[in-house]
Amino acid sequence: MTMTDAKKLVREPMYQQMNEILRVLLKTGEFAEGDRFLTERQIAERFQVSRPTANKVLAGMVSEGLLEFKKGVGTFVCPPPLGYDIQTLVSFTQKVIDAGKKPSTQVIEFKRIKSSETEAEIAAKLQVWNQELFAITRLRLADRVPVILERRWVSTDIFSGLTRKDLQGSFYALCRERYGMKITESDQTIRAVALKGQDAKILKVRGGSPALLVSAVGYSGQRAAWWEKTLYRGDAYEFHRTRSSPERLIQTLP
Repeated sequence: MTMTDAKKLVREPMYQQMNEILRVLLKTGEFAEGDRFLTERQIAERFQVSRPTANKVLAGMVSEGLLEFKKGVGTFVCPPPLGYDIQTLVSFTQKVIDAGKKPSTQVIEFKRIKSSETEAEIAAKLQVWNQELFAITRLRLADRVPVILERRWVSTDIFSGLTRKDLQGSFYALCRERYGMKITESDQTIRAVALKGQDAKILKVRGGSPALLVSAVGYSGQRAAWWEKTLYRGDAYEFHRTRSSPERLIQTLP
């Protein structure tokens, strides 16, 4: 233990200081993504703290998604969460690539429905009446790990000729490159939820696991291009709002 660590142990409550020290180990690169992390015993011996304190800190880091406990194997360092900037529309595909991971998509559902036969909320958000819609459900993965369950509804008039194959990549790129649409803004509502039933199963987490539900209308000019209700795994994503000037507009990146 370094002199700096020793001073921290004197000044701060034991659990709090150990929590900070172990997080520093992750940030400084002593333990990389996928590495086996220190055990309860190793923490107690290295930092001269009690094993209950070490256990409490480890449990907290596991619950936050910083570490993953594998029964009978050990505790491992989780990949850093993907960022979601609520001021900027950035495609999932590009975000995952920027994080050094490989994006992939599974199209779970793609069908035509009538707006009059679906939920009133969908027709109201899209401002369509007695028209056909495409109902789309996609699972988005980063390095084969499911992180987003996306449900989206779009007008068949706007997205004429859309096929299941078209939905394998970035939806933003599809809008721009095939349909000549510039997505200018998004009206979003973000709510914390607990994953249940089939949703939890698809995202490969336990029932009751935390998630963020984003309900949003995407606009091209004044026209609603889509309505979505998308679930983001709580252990895979963090939402943030960057500092900006009052003049900053929402940007759409590829």
